[in-house]
Amino acid sequence: MRALVQRVSRASVTVDGEILGEIGRGVLVLVCAMQGDTTSEAEKLAAKLSRLRIFPDDDGKMNRSLLDTGGDALVVSQFTLAADTSRGNRPGFSASAPPELGNRLYEHFADHLASLGPPTERGKFGADMQVELVNDGPVTIWLDMPPA
Repeated sequence: MRALVQRVSRASVTVDGEILGEIGRGVLVLVCAMQGDTTSEAEKLAAKLSRLRIFPDDDGKMNRSLLDTGGDALVVSQFTLAADTSRGNRPGFSASAPPELGNRLYEHFADHLASLGPPTERGKFGADMQVELVNDGPVTIWLDMPPA
């Protein structure tokens, strides 16, 4: 699985004018299930994210995790993270998991993350979503959890 993690002071996701998820300080996680991924990769990625030390300690160093800070998570499905731009100008997305599997792994990732402790909101898989955020830092981290 693949994720783009942004430390935020706030973020929200809206579908058809309705706010589906909204958080304060924490992380916005754009997540993509890839070909070959299983629930194992989803769980490993959630565990890694929950412990990722990207929040400042009292000295201003990035030494605190989402779990340490009690921060929130907003999880948004983003199949375009699988884009292959190596040929031509039109991205290919064949590396992403098929939609049914992608949805199942996205939901499993969000559920597992929530089970680890962080309050977790989410978008809607496959929907046309509008995502708003205030990137804090800015801090943006790319995470890959390749299939075993």
